[in-house]
Amino acid sequence: MITKINNKEKRSLYAKLISLSFIIYSLSFSVACSDRWDEHYSEADVETSTLWQMISSVSELSNFASVAEACGYDRILDGSQTYTVFAPTNLALSEAEARQLIAEYRQQEAQGVRSNENTVVRRFLQNHIALYRHPVSSLTDKTIKMMNDKYAALTPEGLLMSKLSTKNVLCDNGLLFTISGKLDYVPNVLECLDMTEDLDSVYQFINSHSTYEFDETQSVPGEIIDGLTHYLDSVTVFSNDLLTKYGLINSEDSAYWMVAPVNSEWNRLVDEYQPYFNYPNNTAGRDSMVYTNTRVAIVCGSIFSRTNNPEVAFADSAVSTQAYTAAMRKQLGIDESYYVYPKPFGQDGIFYQTEDIACSNGHVRKTDTQRISKFQTFMQTIKVEAENSQYQDTLINAVEPVTIVQVVSNNPFYNHVSGNAFIEVVPSSPSARVVVGFKIPNLLSSVKYDIYAVFAPATAADTLAVAETQKEVRVLSRVRQPDQNGVMTSPPFRYAKSIDPTTVNEVKLQSGVKLTTCSYGLSEPQVRLELQSNTDGAVLRIDRLIFKPTED
Repeated sequence: MITKINNKEKRSLYAKLISLSFIIYSLSFSVACSDRWDEHYSEADVETSTLWQMISSVSELSNFASVAEACGYDRILDGSQTYTVFAPTNLALSEAEARQLIAEYRQQEAQGVRSNENTVVRRFLQNHIALYRHPVSSLTDKTIKMMNDKYAALTPEGLLMSKLSTKNVLCDNGLLFTISGKLDYVPNVLECLDMTEDLDSVYQFINSHSTYEFDETQSVPGEIIDGLTHYLDSVTVFSNDLLTKYGLINSEDSAYWMVAPVNSEWNRLVDEYQPYFNYPNNTAGRDSMVYTNTRVAIVCGSIFSRTNNPEVAFADSAVSTQAYTAAMRKQLGIDESYYVYPKPFGQDGIFYQTEDIACSNGHVRKTDTQRISKFQTFMQTIKVEAENSQYQDTLINAVEPVTIVQVVSNNPFYNHVSGNAFIEVVPSSPSARVVVGFKIPNLLSSVKYDIYAVFAPATAADTLAVAETQKEVRVLSRVRQPDQNGVMTSPPFRYAKSIDPTTVNEVKLQSGVKLTTCSYGLSEPQVRLELQSNTDGAVLRIDRLIFKPTED
C-alpha cells in the first residue's frame, strides 16, 4: 500500500534527514581525533552540549577557555546564538600568553573600554569566532566573516594560515573546530593608525569622533530582573561622523588608501593651520571649531577610495574622496580640481617616499613630509554668484530689488557670463552713486586674498544698448569683517578701478587682503564685500565676486 504524505510532513521529514546527515557527517570527522577528545565527544554531546560546555570540558583548550571566560564569552558561547568557533589548542596558545591576554583585557576594562572595543575581544576572541555554522567538506572553498567583521578564507585544510586539527564538531548552538595556530589579526586602515608607531596623533583625532549606540536587535538577552532585560551580550553600533564624510576606512567591505603624517609632522601642520581658523570670540563653540577644523584640514584630502581610483588610473592621478568628478565640476562651474593630485607616485607626489603598510582593507602611506598642499584642499578660491540672493546684502541709492538678467542664447556674450546670469544695480536717481554689498562665505583668517569682481556689459542684456558702452565707469570697494570681539569693522571705500563697459571683464579690486577672523563653515557668512560706483547714475552689472588665496 502506498501512503501519501502532505507538503508539511515532507518538509518535516526532509529537515530530520538533513539534521541526521549533519550529525553523521560531524561524527565521521571526530573519529580521527585524539582519545582525550573522543572522551568528550559523543552523540549525547551533539544533542545537548553547548559550545562553551564543550570548550570548557576539553583540557587541550584550557588556555583558550580561560581567556573566553575572563572576557565574558563563557555566557555568550553558552547561549542560544549560533556560532562557529576556531579554538587554538594549548600548543598554539600557551598559558603565559593566555594570562597576558587576560591582564590586557582587565586593564582596558578598568579604564572603561567597552567590551567590543577591547583589543583582546576584538583582535583575539572575535578573530576566532564567526556567526552561524560554517561546516567544511572536501569541496569547501569560501570566505567567511568573523565576529570582528574580518574576512577569512576557509578550506578543507585550514582557516587562513592555520591548519584545522579537529573539524565540524556539532554542538547545540554551533560548530567547534580546533586549530594548530592563532589566527593573525590584520588591522584595517583605521586600526593601523592605532597600531602603528608614531601615528597616534592622527588616530586619536579621528577616534575622538567615534560614538557607540546600544543595538537591542543584535544583543543577546538574558534574564528579566525587576522588569528590565539584562543582556548576556550588549552589542553597540559604531559610528563616526568624520569617517562617514571622508571615507569609511574602518569598513572591511571597502578598499581605501590613506596618507598619514607621523606625530612630528602632524604637530607641525597643526601649528601652521591653526591661525587660519581664528573665529571671533563670540562665535558659538569657538574653541571646538578651532580645534576640529584645524585638524580636519590635515585629513580632509588624505583618503582615497579604490572604487574611484582603479589601478590603471591611480599612477596618473590620485582622486581623494572629496573630489568632484570632471562632469560635476562642469555642471557646477568649478574651474579648479581640488583634491585631485597628479602623478602621486612621482617625485614630490603625495605618495613619494611614504612607507607603505598593507591593511585588511587597503593601505596606509605613512609619511614624515606631508606633500598634500593646502591649496589643493581646504584653502580654496571662494566664488559668489551675484544673482544668488542668499549672498546679497547691502543696497544703497539703488532701486530695490536688484534686477537679475539672463543672457539669452543668441547673445554674443552667451556662455561668457558665469551661469549666463548677472545682476543690474540701477541708481535710484540720475545723480545717485549706488552701493551694493555681498556676504562672502568660508573665508580663512591670516590668509592673503586677491579680490576680484567680474562685470558684464550692457549689451549682454540688450544688444542695442550702445549708449551705455560709451560711459566710463569706476568702482570703489571695501571689505568689512568682524574683529576678534565680533564687532564689524567699516573701513573707507578706496581702490578705484575702471570697468570696461564693452565686454565681460574681471577686475582686481584689491590685493593681499588679510582677514583677522575666520568664517569658515559658519552658516551665516561674516565678511562683507561692498562696491560703490564712482560715477553718477552708472548701473553696475555684476556677474560674480572672487576671493583667491595667494601663495605669499
